Amino acid sequence: MKKRTKTIIATIAGTVILTGAIWLINESRHPNAPAFNDHFTRKFLNKDKKVDDGFYEFKSKTEQYTMWFPKGYQLIKENGEDYVINGNSYERWIAKEVNNKAENAGGSYIEMTFSNARKAENESFTVENMFKEQLNITKPNTIETSSTRIYYDSAYTYFKGTQEVSMHPNKEHASNTYIAYVADKHSNNAIELWFDKSEKSRKNDEVAEKKWFLTILKNIKFREGNEA
Repeated sequence: MKKRTKTIIATIAGTVILTGAIWLINESRHPNAPAFNDHFTRKFLNKDKKVDDGFYEFKSKTEQYTMWFPKGYQLIKENGEDYVINGNSYERWIAKEVNNKAENAGGSYIEMTFSNARKAENESFTVENMFKEQLNITKPNTIETSSTRIYYDSAYTYFKGTQEVSMHPNKEHASNTYIAYVADKHSNNAIELWFDKSEKSRKNDEVAEKKWFLTILKNIKFREGNEA
């Protein structure tokens, strides 16, 4: 009986060791970056395609778009409201900046909403309302890629009592809120992207910050073959 018990214990121990070894091998195959340290976030990332310094390719679960995802961020999945998807027509997620050492939230957030319900004839109206309501701006900056139209701008936002106030950045107050609307030229697909910056988590370099934001926007690729 004792011999049998020892055999069972040895078998269990061997299984645990083997499982642990397999887990360590799988973990070692992923890049050492906050984005890959989170098991939920890594499901969206292509570990074999580091597209540029600081970014990895992100593949939407809707299969309708790809983009560049900053390696220092992780998707939030604390409840059902943090990540939402509806087939291939809608997806919303929020990502937080993570401290490399402690892996605590740095305070900066990216929020992304994808939808295929955009109506091309309402694009100008949608964009104007969005920027007017959120940043008190009526004519955002615009750029185009071969397949997208990108509208973007930024402002310094703060709360005055319970009311949120937006003002154009100046020498005293750099932008801490960036928003963008990216429309596909060949379909009804569109993305709204928000970046809220923590003063503590990012250097106050507005030029570098704008370049970083535009890098993300310019590398949003919608699935080809969809017609508007």
